[in-house]
Amino acid sequence: MTVTETIVRTASDERVPLPARLSLTPAGHVAGRLDGAWWPRSRDLARELPALTATLDGLWGRITRVTVNPAQWPVIPRKVPVAGHTVHVGWFTDEQDPHALILRSYSVGRWDLLVVPPETGAAVAARLMAAAAGVGDLGTASGLVAGEAACDVRDAAGGEVAWETDGGAATAPPPSPLPDQPVTAAAPGG
Repeated sequence: MTVTETIVRTASDERVPLPARLSLTPAGHVAGRLDGAWWPRSRDLARELPALTATLDGLWGRITRVTVNPAQWPVIPRKVPVAGHTVHVGWFTDEQDPHALILRSYSVGRWDLLVVPPETGAAVAARLMAAAAGVGDLGTASGLVAGEAACDVRDAAGGEVAWETDGGAATAPPPSPLPDQPVTAAAPGG
């Protein structure tokens, strides 16, 4: 007896890529060092690049090449298939900012995007994306990320100071006896 099994793939079996979380310098404005920011959902380039290029292909022309710094990406595929073409992926360690992604298109040119780390909270990511897409901003990708990290440290310290000054401090320990007063203690067994 022979059993034949047919598996029919349905549309629900395919993973639908989520739209790219992207902030770009407004059209007609001069960008600074960065042309905007991208906030991927993971550090998996093969999974993340198709959504990014699908969005940018319509705005900037067909993206053909991407470079990254391997400090932020555990696996860097050489090629990533995206909507009808292949994007070649390269990497540079010393020459490229660890928090930047460089995109190239044959028709238009080059764009530099800040890559907001995937684990970044929404409020911090929003600030970073707005700063990177700012008109004429001369900050580097790593400079923006480091600046935001410094703000988080200051905010945390400021929150502690506010807690202490608003009566949120723990109960103070009892005052210690003054040095000129005798200290008494009960003798054991007595």
